[in-house]
Amino acid sequence: MAAENNIDAVVIGAGAVGLASARALVLAGHETVILERHGAIGTEVSARNSEVIHAGIYYPQGSLKARLCVEGRAKLYEYLNKRNLPHRKCGKLIVATDETQRTELEAIAARARANGVSDLRELTGAEARALEPALKAEAALLSPSTGILDAHAFMLSLQGEFEDAGGMIAFHAPAARITRDGDGFIVHVSGAEETRLRTRIIVNAAGLWAPALAARIEGIDAAHVPQAYFAKGNYFSLTGRAPFSRLIYPVPEAAGLGVHLTLDLGGQARFGPDVEWIDAAEGAEPDYAVKPERGADFYAAIRRYWPGLKDGALQPAYSGVRPKVSGPGEAAADFILSGRERHGIAGLVNLFGIESPGLTSSLAIADQVVRMVEK
Repeated sequence: MAAENNIDAVVIGAGAVGLASARALVLAGHETVILERHGAIGTEVSARNSEVIHAGIYYPQGSLKARLCVEGRAKLYEYLNKRNLPHRKCGKLIVATDETQRTELEAIAARARANGVSDLRELTGAEARALEPALKAEAALLSPSTGILDAHAFMLSLQGEFEDAGGMIAFHAPAARITRDGDGFIVHVSGAEETRLRTRIIVNAAGLWAPALAARIEGIDAAHVPQAYFAKGNYFSLTGRAPFSRLIYPVPEAAGLGVHLTLDLGGQARFGPDVEWIDAAEGAEPDYAVKPERGADFYAAIRRYWPGLKDGALQPAYSGVRPKVSGPGEAAADFILSGRERHGIAGLVNLFGIESPGLTSSLAIADQVVRMVEK
């Protein structure tokens, strides 16, 4: 016989967005449990990224990505500063490496202004090289409000505040399926013994597996469950120190922001991600191995903005998988925060396609989730 418990809200997934959403719910007075299928917080998308605090530059005006990134960036810096969590507002340069990219750089600057990013500076090549002498640039944009953070320290803080406010996390607790129960739900949690959680609020923050989980919710129309696509991003690290103090981004490419240079809080440089479309099966670990031969393409891409990169200076580092809801050759999709107004089921919020800038946007997404379930 399955054990059964009553709870006000259940959040599925303990990545940055799930933790932030659960924290926001419990602080709003909702008794909340997080279900996490792994044995620790933030082991998938939230643990395998560039740890960049994005300014909100690239996204179409009026999109959720634009609005929640700009709002979330302000909330995130305030959160990190108040709690003395590791981060640095180091800034970044978006670089046009030849004259043909100037038009795109101008379009990026216009998009950023439309999104409310007011501190972007347009630089000549000489001005960019004065800031970063090793850089090759015909022109650049300087984003002073871009930064880096320790994503795990941020998530640990969210977890601590959630638990201090009375929330609970159940690890090794995959949500097998969700059935309807009057005006609420029953979450069937698999394990040594099945547990059932009766709840009136569900937040599906399952990241890579959010569409697959949504398809197992009784009563949801398949039209409201997007196709999942998986874009693996490989990273290579630099042997020795890089001659840069800011993040360096090329003009964006299809499905990503190009092979960019980011720094960790210790000053170590890493490059990536590239875009490698893969198949992934729920319940199976994606193939996170970084193939050394992919480094050949990295050298060519990096030398467009850093010609001084030496042969043999790159080594495979790590990879992550982005939970996309648009596939190869398609325009990048916006975040999908799917609530009652979209699918017709009260108390249910599905979060689809929460890739970059999801980490930056996490606190703003959390506030939006609370507004959606309390509406």
